[in-house]
Amino acid sequence: MRSFKHSMIVIIVLALTGLLQAQDPGVSGAGDIDNILPLRTRAKIHNDILEWRLEHILPELMRREGIDLWIVLNRENNEDPVYLSMVSKPNDWARRLSILLFHDQGEKGVARLTANWHGTSTTGPLYTNILKDKSKDVQSQFDCIVDYIKKHNPKKIGLNYSKSWNYGDGLTVGLWKEFLNTLPESYHDRIVSAEYLCVGWLETRSPQELSNYRIVCGVAHDIIAEAFSNRVIVPNLTTTDDVSWWMRQRVKDLGMDYWSEFNVQIQRSPKDKKLYGENDNIIRRGDCLWTDFCLVYLELRTDINGQAYVCRLGEKDAPEGIKNALRRAHRVQEIYMSEFKEGRTGNEVLKSALAKARAEGLNPRIYSHPIGSYGHGAGTTIGRTERQDGVPVMGDYPLHYNTCYSVEVSSTTKIPEWDGGELTIGPEDNAAFTRKGIWFLDGRQENFYLVR
Repeated sequence: MRSFKHSMIVIIVLALTGLLQAQDPGVSGAGDIDNILPLRTRAKIHNDILEWRLEHILPELMRREGIDLWIVLNRENNEDPVYLSMVSKPNDWARRLSILLFHDQGEKGVARLTANWHGTSTTGPLYTNILKDKSKDVQSQFDCIVDYIKKHNPKKIGLNYSKSWNYGDGLTVGLWKEFLNTLPESYHDRIVSAEYLCVGWLETRSPQELSNYRIVCGVAHDIIAEAFSNRVIVPNLTTTDDVSWWMRQRVKDLGMDYWSEFNVQIQRSPKDKKLYGENDNIIRRGDCLWTDFCLVYLELRTDINGQAYVCRLGEKDAPEGIKNALRRAHRVQEIYMSEFKEGRTGNEVLKSALAKARAEGLNPRIYSHPIGSYGHGAGTTIGRTERQDGVPVMGDYPLHYNTCYSVEVSSTTKIPEWDGGELTIGPEDNAAFTRKGIWFLDGRQENFYLVR
């Protein structure tokens, strides 16, 4: 009986405190979590978008890079990261040896071809199979593409190998050697790296993807708001691990996935740190919470940080010094985003933004990255936590329109209410860069989530 009464008291307390949520954190609040699409609908959306991308984005990129014939070779369970973005649902893997060919035929457009004895995700209207020998012999597949090369005589043949770009290095050594052994030596000097074609394909977003991205970020914001509320957190009882596991389970229960581990961290005043110890992971009143939320939905990824404050008894909001720390971090974001201009490199944006933020006394750090088909995505890297002086090669790549970025920065501020102790706020929200400028896809968190 006592156990039942205790349980009822806990339920009533949680229900009441759940009604005492924070002021609007500043994101859209559109309730996207209530409209998660079923898998079949998601597959249809993916396939429609893929067809549009192949018809409109691919030809422009191939001509930009000057590649006549792009060949994507990979094997089952060792897929090229580009391949997975080019095949239709519901398949998410290669089958045996899988080959895609893209041949720019000028005014006729780009021919989309396969040389596979199996169909799987390359059947249907997206690709034409040119393999006549269906004997299931790997050599026949290589012979087929070599015959195609001899017949059409492309000037530049792009293969996916790269010294610096992971997304442009999906071709294995084994397949590379087998292809070269089949291709006559007279064609070997036509082979070039397709690394920048891979990067361009993966970083460029279609209009429909940009529209969908708002919803994907909205779902992420909704889950963070749930996690950083009294529905999940009971101060002085709940641990950071409890919240991390709740988020993992919530995502899976909604029929989605995540691409990186969830991480909840605590920052607290020096006085409280001394009281509770350095390794205490129980969420206490007066704590500042941070999480990094990496959702996968509609074939797009989020990388969004959430900030929460756990109110002390009698408090209705975070102390002014802590709110000021968030405003200062937001100012770093604003300065950084103002430096976005087509053609500028990531390193140029980083250097200019850091200089301006330092001039305002913001104590900044910038470690932003592209996002889209992958979390730490293809495109220019704009700083890393350990590289505030620039990132070689990947930071020298220029900004292009219709790309998306995780606007991830931090600023460290002395907090008067913490007797001068420091607080580092690291906001991160996802933004699109188009001809209209750069803008947050689903707004950003303007205020702290409050746990009462």
